[in-house]
Amino acid sequence: MPVRGDMDISTVASIASANASTSLKAEASVLVLKKAMELQELNAAQLLLALPPPSGPTPGAVIGGTIDVFV
Repeated sequence: MPVRGDMDISTVASIASANASTSLKAEASVLVLKKAMELQELNAAQLLLALPPPSGPTPGAVIGGTIDVFV
């Protein structure tokens, strides 16, 4: 079935418009995802900074300083 010339142009135009819209939506989604990942990174860094410093063994402690090994 032959397609009229004006129908063909309008079809191409609508496809191009839909493609541009889809591309814009995908680009916006990627930007939102990147921003969310940046916020996650900042939140994780803040949580790590909020942790108390690790406590080491008390100097001069004798409990747990040796291991008994029976053969």
